[in-house]
Amino acid sequence: MALISVFIETYGCQMNLNDTEIVKSIMTASGASVASELAMANVILLNTCSVRYNAEERILNRIDFLHHFLKKQKRNAVIGIIGCMAERLKGKLFELSDFVSIVVGPDEYRKLPEITSNALKGSKDIAVELSKTETYSDILPLRKSGFSAWLSIMRGCNNFCSYCIVPYTRGRERSRDTTSILKEIDYLVANNFKEVTLLGQNVNSYSFNDTTFPKLLETIAIRAPKMRIRFITSHPRDMSDELIETIAKYDNVCNYVHLALQSGSDRILKEMNRRYTAEHFLDLVTKLREAVPNCAISTDIIAGYPTETEEDHKDTLHLMQKIRFDSAFMFKYSPREGTKAAKINDNIPEEEKIRRLNEVINLQNNISREKNALEVGKIVEILVENPSRKNTDDWVGRTDTNKVVIFNNKNKKYQEGDFLNLKINKSTSATLFGETIEE
Repeated sequence: MALISVFIETYGCQMNLNDTEIVKSIMTASGASVASELAMANVILLNTCSVRYNAEERILNRIDFLHHFLKKQKRNAVIGIIGCMAERLKGKLFELSDFVSIVVGPDEYRKLPEITSNALKGSKDIAVELSKTETYSDILPLRKSGFSAWLSIMRGCNNFCSYCIVPYTRGRERSRDTTSILKEIDYLVANNFKEVTLLGQNVNSYSFNDTTFPKLLETIAIRAPKMRIRFITSHPRDMSDELIETIAKYDNVCNYVHLALQSGSDRILKEMNRRYTAEHFLDLVTKLREAVPNCAISTDIIAGYPTETEEDHKDTLHLMQKIRFDSAFMFKYSPREGTKAAKINDNIPEEEKIRRLNEVINLQNNISREKNALEVGKIVEILVENPSRKNTDDWVGRTDTNKVVIFNNKNKKYQEGDFLNLKINKSTSATLFGETIEE
């Protein structure tokens, strides 16, 4: 049997980043090696996203590139698609590309050692059955970072928002057993990790036996008092008073919440099956900011949802102005085959979607710029992450409110994973700039 050397490219959300670490652990346990460069691999896996159409188009273009790359290098290697795109398209991927040999969904990663071995012998294999129980709770992810970790506490989603493909590619909600989560937290503490992000399609619906998400969060905060704790993503419908109180109570629980709004129009929210109103969302933000005054809140916004009127669009802009999010992920609507929304007439012209999206982006950029300007003059604690891509003398860190800070580290005095106090002296809509207190 050929020795397997696997190279994995990851696209999409943080859940996919953690899944890649799980896949690496599964593969190395079977005797395979993880290649650090594309040229060293005989198995190339693309861990994919299906949230938007252009994410899948990007993967299909990447497959063509990889095929030509391998042909030019005169090397034999198999290409596999894993993750959400594999689950959504299943065997169609073999029809869309002759160069794909492996198609494996998010709940079938344990089969990858056998499937990759067979692929190297010339077979094409598919494994895309969704599970009601798989959480990979017994697998310790193979992490490359020594200071910040992703930790999945649950998988799947039961919300079935009208536009979202996730319940069909990730399956139904199932929570990981609490004991395995705490065991992994203990491992991270013992190995001097400085930060952990708890992951789930909807983390605040976590429930295992009598442990709810607020209780789990509190237990971890007490168990790892020196480690920053983050969590994503929260559905507004399940954001409880108890969870808000827990965030406020523990200093090591970061003052940052990602709370997806999607639209400020009650009619569109109903069409989206979000099961809350704009007023409920606004009340939730008010509660959160009263309990945690310096809490940063980010969100998701979809522009140009089917049947969205100009009045609906303006409702979104008005609510954004009231709430004043710290940041936002903003997209124009992209229909996903198999969702309820895909059956609705997508009656918003493309140029109109783009116009509305640009108005949303411009408004949020202005708000972010104004909010970040308020940080100038303040002293903040950051966790040092890595050198800046633009200038290696500058390094990047992040506050507990998830704001990116750039600072000069020409002499490499500070390393990845260091906590450091900085005085903010400049800001933009996306970034803060700071200097060390000694300076």
